[in-house]
Amino acid sequence: MDTAIHRSSPPSRQLLWLELRGIWELQAFFAAYPLLRLAPRGDGHPVLVLPGLAASDASTRPLRAYLKEQGYAAHGWEQGRNNGPRPGVEAGIDARLAELSGRYRRKVSLIGWSLGGVFARELARRVPALVRQVITLGSPFANEPKASNAWRLYEALSGRAAGDWPGREAMKLPPPVPSTAIYTRTDGIVAWQGCLEQESPTTQNIEVEGSHSGLGHNPVVLYAIADRLALSEENWRPFDRSGLRSLLYPDPKRS
Repeated sequence: MDTAIHRSSPPSRQLLWLELRGIWELQAFFAAYPLLRLAPRGDGHPVLVLPGLAASDASTRPLRAYLKEQGYAAHGWEQGRNNGPRPGVEAGIDARLAELSGRYRRKVSLIGWSLGGVFARELARRVPALVRQVITLGSPFANEPKASNAWRLYEALSGRAAGDWPGREAMKLPPPVPSTAIYTRTDGIVAWQGCLEQESPTTQNIEVEGSHSGLGHNPVVLYAIADRLALSEENWRPFDRSGLRSLLYPDPKRS
């Protein structure tokens, strides 16, 4: 499928209604928790999790709790509600990254949900020396400004036009650290085609089944996150979707 064809259009109204699946996906998270604990264990390095538009650290609490149980030092961004690129937000995120890296004396992995992933990628671009890897969850970094059912909310909260972000074209380029983009083709909030990372030796796209609003607690997503975080800094490699995993992770190259 030519991703450029649909990158400028928001998801359909039917997909938007299907975002109610996020409630079921949270229930599935609790039900699947014993199995999720079998995922690769962590090495204790710090992980900074950034929430999506209009959301706060409360939205990422299930994800961070799981990562802590897996052996990571998972932290929220502590910037309150994500109202977009308002004055002082990026400086606050920079300071949070520096604080965590200094506290643990290690590089920090970044996980960003939706708009949080856009912030995470740009953070890695500004200070790559402090970042271990980036994982985005349904983040529309390569979309056209209004290829979303949330662009009006973005404008209301940020006080900016949907396309008003400095360096927006450069945002489509991969950050200078390993990067994994997790997305769903049934995303009801943003056009999934604009959530795809450009192919390179240190980037990958992982497709999952589910909703945009459930990406932060979808069990299949959390397993993939645990798999990515468990990689050593010197041995990043693509996600292996062979065998039984192919039943849960569709082939991203299918039409």
